[in-house]
Formats: sequence, C-alpha cells, structure tokens
Amino acid sequence: MEATPLSDDLARIRALAFDVDGVLTDGGVWWGPGGEEWKRFCFEDIMGISLARRAGFELALISGEDSPLVSRYAEKMQIRQVIKGCRDKATALREIAASTGIELAEICYMGDDVNDLPAMQIAGISAAPANAASDVLAQAKFVAKKAGGNGAVRELIEALLAARGLCASEVFSRP
Repeated sequence: MEATPLSDDLARIRALAFDVDGVLTDGGVWWGPGGEEWKRFCFEDIMGISLARRAGFELALISGEDSPLVSRYAEKMQIRQVIKGCRDKATALREIAASTGIELAEICYMGDDVNDLPAMQIAGISAAPANAASDVLAQAKFVAKKAGGNGAVRELIEALLAARGLCASEVFSRP
C-alpha cells in the first residue's frame, strides 16, 4: 500500500485525545428514575482504546461534562490524562502536551462539536466521527465513516496502526 500524506501524518502521532460525549458515546444521555445518568460506550471503541494503549500511544480524555462516568471509563481503560468540566479544550490539550512531554504536532484530537474546534485547530491531526457537526467535519483531517459511539474511535485507531505498519491482531497479542 502506497503512503499518502495523511498516512505520513498519522505515523507521527504519539498521543490520542478524545472528547467523550459524541465521540466515545453516541451523544445521548439517559436519566434513570432516581436521577442517575447513564451513557452508552461501544465495545468496538473500547477494543480500539485497548489496542492504542498496547501499541504505546498516550491516551487522554477531555470532556465538557464533569461526569463520574468519564472517570469510571478512564479508570477501566487505564487512561491517566483526564480533564473534565472543560470549557477551553485547547488549553486542556496544551496541558496534556506539557504533562506528557509530547508535542502538539504529535497529538491527534477527535471531537464532534463546535466546542472541540479550538483543540482540533492546534492538534497535529484533527479527527471527527461521521456524524460530527458540519464545522467540525470541515476542520477534520480524518473523518471516520462510522458515527460517534459506534466504532469511529476504533476506525481512527486502526488507521493510526496501519500508518505504523501494524494490524490489530498483532497489537492485541502484546501484553
């Protein structure tokens, strides 16, 4: 397979930062009868995150919501870089770059709505699920064919692995 400018850019990525609602979830929220909040996470994306971790990518979550479900997801997926209740996602992405020692040019940020645009504009690669807001789709260098919360994250991660000459089954066999 011949290299493309996008695959060359993807090969330089060392860290992945994700918005949560609309990217790792389908953007919906359910409220239980006792007022509890529920979000749906996709196992296809969960495996993608696991593969990214095994492949050595630094992982981060940047959420506008201050939900305990974000913390629970991060703990389950062993994601140490988590910023919740965030109104300025570009500043959050700069903080993650500083704390990890990874240049912004080596970070891919995936978002789905207008509050993600400032982070997308400074990331090395900006990505979006297929159902992202039109302004976000116009900004994204990588647009998944799948919707948020329905495999878009896995699709991005598989593209990143392919840019490194790796396949999911190889990476999965790693400890």
